[in-house]
Amino acid sequence: MKRVLSIILGGGAGTRLYPLTKVRAKPAVALGGKHRLIDIPISNCINSDILKIYVLTQFNSASLNQHINQSYNVSDFRQGFVEVLAAHQTPENPDWFQGTADAVRQYLWILKEAEVDEYLILSGDHLYRMDYRDFVKRHRETGADITLAVLPVGEQRASSFGLMKIDETGRVVDFSEKPKGDALKEMQVDTTKLGLSSDEAVSKPYIASMGIYLFKREVLIDLLTQQPEQADFGKEIIPNSAKNLNVQAYLFNDYWEDIGTIESFFHANLALAKQPDPAFSFYDKSAPIYTRSRHLPPTKQLECHVSQSIISEGCVLKECRISHSVIGIRSRIESGCTIRDSLLMGADYYQSDFERKGDCDRQAVPIGIGSNSEIQNAIIDKNARIGCNVKILNKDRVEEAEREAEGFYIRSGIVIVLKDATLPDGTII
Repeated sequence: MKRVLSIILGGGAGTRLYPLTKVRAKPAVALGGKHRLIDIPISNCINSDILKIYVLTQFNSASLNQHINQSYNVSDFRQGFVEVLAAHQTPENPDWFQGTADAVRQYLWILKEAEVDEYLILSGDHLYRMDYRDFVKRHRETGADITLAVLPVGEQRASSFGLMKIDETGRVVDFSEKPKGDALKEMQVDTTKLGLSSDEAVSKPYIASMGIYLFKREVLIDLLTQQPEQADFGKEIIPNSAKNLNVQAYLFNDYWEDIGTIESFFHANLALAKQPDPAFSFYDKSAPIYTRSRHLPPTKQLECHVSQSIISEGCVLKECRISHSVIGIRSRIESGCTIRDSLLMGADYYQSDFERKGDCDRQAVPIGIGSNSEIQNAIIDKNARIGCNVKILNKDRVEEAEREAEGFYIRSGIVIVLKDATLPDGTII
């Protein structure tokens, strides 16, 4: 695996995850209470002994850069590196990244310096655990120019992916990016070719690209230099390559979730608290998910009732009720609060009187959740200040709303309180 270089794409402006991406890059969004999205592909690489890792960033990348620098020390992972390559303008490339392939193309001059045989292209906003060693082994055994990680999917999800057809050897013979209607129907295949059972094949008759690509070194360099007009892997490079090159499919029939939308991100986080047997678990000693070491104190719970929830370290919870929720680091929840089906991202720092006696007689709303507040079906971004007797319930079932001046948005019926926002005492949403 020393001959593989990983390139993690930091994504575009993250409009589907807005407002969580208002002040941060998409891969820097918090996940599961203490991690960030970028920790998933980086950890998968480290666990697969791929230790040469570049992360390409462009939008709101300051917090992402800081997280990577503080989390992944070269000396911790032998002779590897995790380095950020931020978008920049030059006389030769006066524009920002125009797509996934263009992002890699603009840094090809650095990537070519690495003494490797393959380039592994990954996305920074997927939730899954994968051993890339099996992926690379399959690529080398088939002599593939390009290998795609693929997932069998049903009709409901199929139109959201690039779909393909394969022959008996696993070679991709047709590729269609997010087809709909009759074009979608034409991409149905017998997925027993991938090893699925007959029952599985009936419910999942499509082969979807996961956006994970493994290229031979020379093939990627040639494609990016000889076809400079092609800016995107999924829409241009891969479909065109399938016509002339040996493009192979590698089956990954396990949990994988694209968490690029508010709704999918929200439900993926809450699913982490599911018991027993969550679809994705951080509790795997053979393949841990790494993140920044913060040396926080343990969480203090004072007469709380907590069920089916994740409580991160460094919190103080006072006489509250929490169910089916994820509570982030340094969260402070005062007495009388009820938190249901919600994601609290916590705080970046402690206030000087973090463990103070909770009361509502003060001049400024502190970071955290004030006494007797009720929160349901919501995302509370970092450092938010929720006053006393606040109700975040969306009882009118509003699906979409933009109330930035008031400190919140509603996306797919989910209330999102903005980072650093303040909701005064008695606010009702």
